[in-house]
Amino acid sequence: MKKYLAEMFGTMVLVLMGCGVAVSLGCTNADPSTVIGTALAFGLSVVAMAYTIGGVSGCHINPAITLGVFLSGRMNGKDAVGYMISQVIGALIGSTLLFVLTSNAGLTGTGANDLQDANVTVLGGLLAEIIFTCVFVLIVLGATSKENGETNKFAGLAIGLGLVLIHLACIRYTGTSVNPARSIAPALYAGGSALEHLWIFIVGPFIGACCAAGIWKVIETKK
Repeated sequence: MKKYLAEMFGTMVLVLMGCGVAVSLGCTNADPSTVIGTALAFGLSVVAMAYTIGGVSGCHINPAITLGVFLSGRMNGKDAVGYMISQVIGALIGSTLLFVLTSNAGLTGTGANDLQDANVTVLGGLLAEIIFTCVFVLIVLGATSKENGETNKFAGLAIGLGLVLIHLACIRYTGTSVNPARSIAPALYAGGSALEHLWIFIVGPFIGACCAAGIWKVIETKK
């Protein structure tokens, strides 16, 4: 139960801090500084949680990562389902807290993902989420691999910085999800096209996670 609670707490922090910064800065592709700030917020949230709850649950705080870990044979199905449920609950709590804060501060939005403009097609958004989630989950699988030995001590840092990089590359297309839980909760508050396109941010990351698990099985070196 403790590991499920840890995942819930960690995902809550990720959504509250990451999406919170995006809302506070008014993240937009027209202002690169807001994109950089948002990318750093998500990455730093992962780093902080990795060294806070990593020893308890492994700090997945992302259903796509949990799926990748499960497909790689590092956890059982029962825990995978428990992790995912806990992550979605945590994201809902984080979004609710953010909604309360923004509603009382004259701000709008909860950092929901969506196609960023009319030039980004549904297929383009889906491909972006598949590709960048694949890269991100592959980073996680590699950084936390037992074969990496001493470098595992820096796994949280590598994963967090990897997420910063993913955001910098992907925000232009979808606002960057690579995490179904992070997208589900804000979309429920945003409604509209964010809710209409929510499936992209669930299907895309899960496909990307499957691809990452497959790639890792091919390239991993077992001692």
